[in-house]
Amino acid sequence: MTTSLDDILESFDFLDDWEDRYKYLIDLGKELPGLPEAEKTEANKVRGCVSQVWLVTETSKDSEGRPVLTFRGDSDALIVQGLVAIVLALYSGKTAADVLETDVDALFNRLGLKEHLTPQRSNGLKSMVGRIRADAERVLAEAV
Repeated sequence: MTTSLDDILESFDFLDDWEDRYKYLIDLGKELPGLPEAEKTEANKVRGCVSQVWLVTETSKDSEGRPVLTFRGDSDALIVQGLVAIVLALYSGKTAADVLETDVDALFNRLGLKEHLTPQRSNGLKSMVGRIRADAERVLAEAV
């Protein structure tokens, strides 16, 4: 992922019109490297999304031995692919503890996503975040 969360926030702040923001979401989705077909498995599939969404979680350790989560994702729908890009920019590369402390609602409110997404896309977004948080909880439990 080449677009940082700061860049995404700056672009959303710059774009006043929601049609332009949707186009930007689609562009973010197009920039996101897709997953190879071998990783589009049932185990990686996010439940609760109308579109197909897959998330791959990789774990490493930082210099202090804390688990760090890196995420890769893909979707079969362009706007959802853009939402995946935002979620990955928010969470990927953080420690598991930081993932759990991240206020995702504040970000989604700032971007205006809650009021401009269909209920199905909002539920899918919640499912993606839920999956990431569950992975962080699992990694922390395994580290004890």
